[in-house]
Amino acid sequence: MAAEAEVLDELHRLRARVPQLTGALAASVDGLVIARDTPGVEPEGLAALTAAALGVAVRLTDDTGQGDLRELLVRGTNGYVATYSAGSSAVLTLLAQDRVNVGRLHLEGRRAGTRIGELVDAATARAAPPPRTAGSTSGSKGPSQAASTTTDKSALPTRPTKPTRPRTARTAQATQAARTAQSTQTAQPNGRSTSRTTNRSIANTTTTNES
Repeated sequence: MAAEAEVLDELHRLRARVPQLTGALAASVDGLVIARDTPGVEPEGLAALTAAALGVAVRLTDDTGQGDLRELLVRGTNGYVATYSAGSSAVLTLLAQDRVNVGRLHLEGRRAGTRIGELVDAATARAAPPPRTAGSTSGSKGPSQAASTTTDKSALPTRPTKPTRPRTARTAQATQAARTAQSTQTAQPNGRSTSRTTNRSIANTTTTNES
């Protein structure tokens, strides 16, 4: 854990303030060692026993209506084992000689537990991943990205259309006159004279339309 060095410094200062302490251990509530200063005592075993004792103590306080567990004190012929809550996810266990002042032990243990709890909780918060949002989900596209991938059909170049000539009355009359001339030339045996006459009539029709 990132706070291990800071927690260990707090344990050293605690032992300096209470000379009758023979060991100090900070562990998680599930029995994992965070930092230790326990010469002559195996820390992993002590952390596991602390977690087991903590579970029994928490159930004891709940069943008897004493509220949340704050500390646990066990006295043997050679000294004390005291456990204090340290934040929301850690505990502080202290080993002390039999001649220790119990009031001083509780005072310093509670202060150290509060400080260690702050360090552990802050380290846990820093290590936690940031929450995911709908826009940052892998494989999803945000509004701007989705908009950029949509093709705007109105922006595409269009093929220019060919201009169409308006069909005027003059053009229609000239076309009809040409068809009449062709049919007249085919029907008459003397095609030369008929063609001339028809051509004159076409010219007259064109002049009339222009006027």
